[in-house]
Amino acid sequence: MSLGRLERARPAQPMSEINMTPLIDVMLVLLIIFMVAAPLMTAALKLELPASGDAAQTDQPPAAQQLALDAQGQLFWNGERVDPAALKPRLAALAADQPEAEVQLAIDQAVPYGKVAALLDQLQAAQLTRLAFATAPKASAP
Repeated sequence: MSLGRLERARPAQPMSEINMTPLIDVMLVLLIIFMVAAPLMTAALKLELPASGDAAQTDQPPAAQQLALDAQGQLFWNGERVDPAALKPRLAALAADQPEAEVQLAIDQAVPYGKVAALLDQLQAAQLTRLAFATAPKASAP
């Protein structure tokens, strides 16, 4: 060892291998994203929503049927209380008589989502796809 003289470090050798860790990390993140997103893409309800337009209709559309579900879980068909077991035959009869019938749904805000999904499932099973959701108008300011 000599004084006043610094030792030179050897120059770094070029890397001859590819670092796979970042590539693997990105691939795992993409895999997780696709695993989470794939079930969400297949769980959609198929509904034929009516299109709006300016065209004048020549024939009178059939009267809309009203189906209501209150906070206690009671069903009402056009204002008349209906047993949940009797709803399926009514929906089937409506679909057979008027396949393009519109069903207006009035569902209380406090009804759990599971009951609403079950009701929509019954409507879809009966092939009634023209649905309208009734809402309350906003209260006017005093």
